[in-house]
Amino acid sequence: MCSDKYFDEDHSNLIVGPVNKPRWIYSVSKQLLDRVIWAYGEKEGLQFTLFRPFNWMGPRLDNLNAARIGSSRAITQLILNLVEGSPIKLIDGGKQKRCFTDIRDGIEALYRIIENAGNRCDGEIINIGNPENEASIEELGEMLLASFEKHPLRHHFPPFAGFRVVESSSYYGKGYQDVEHRKPSIRNAHRCLDWEPKIDMQETIDETLDFFLRTVDLTDKPS
Repeated sequence: MCSDKYFDEDHSNLIVGPVNKPRWIYSVSKQLLDRVIWAYGEKEGLQFTLFRPFNWMGPRLDNLNAARIGSSRAITQLILNLVEGSPIKLIDGGKQKRCFTDIRDGIEALYRIIENAGNRCDGEIINIGNPENEASIEELGEMLLASFEKHPLRHHFPPFAGFRVVESSSYYGKGYQDVEHRKPSIRNAHRCLDWEPKIDMQETIDETLDFFLRTVDLTDKPS
C-alpha cells in the first residue's frame, strides 16, 4: 500500500492494512523474515542477499489444477477460464495494476545473484521485476483473450464466456484488501547485477498461453 511511484528496496515504507484484514498475513510474514535476516547480517555478520520477485510469469510456473483451487498466478487463472469456457472474473473491476516479469528475465537475475560477482550482492535487497510491463488485471485479460482468439488451437475450446465483475468481499471474503499498484524500482539490480529485463509482456503472454493450450489435454483435464 506504499504510495511511492516506484517501490524502492532501501527507502520505500512497507505499509500494510489493519489486523482485521488477514490478507496481509502473507505480506507481513515475508517482511518479518526479511527483517530477521537483515538483523542477523548487521549484528552477527551473516552473508545474505534478499531478492524480491515481482509477478514472474511464464510456462511451467504452475498448472491449471492449481487455478481450479484458487492457488495459481493470475494469468493461469485467466487461461483456465478460457480453456473451460467460464467467465473471466475481474475482482473489483480488475483495475489493480501489476508489473509482470518474464521468467527468463527473472532467472537470469537470480543466477547473477547466486554468482555474486565481486561480492556486490552482499547485504543488498534486490527487486527483480519489469517496471515497463505494467498492466491492470483487466488489461492482462484483454491481451490474453486477443492471443487466445488467434491461436491455431482455438477451435478446440469453448466460446469466450465474457468478463464478469465480482466484488472482492464475495470472492475472497471480508478479510481481503488489495493494492492498487505495485511498480518496482530496479536500481539495485542495475547496480549490483548489471541486469535489466528485456522480454516484452506480450511475448510472455503468447508463450505462456501456447504452453497451456498444447498441454491441457495431456495433464490438465477437469475431473
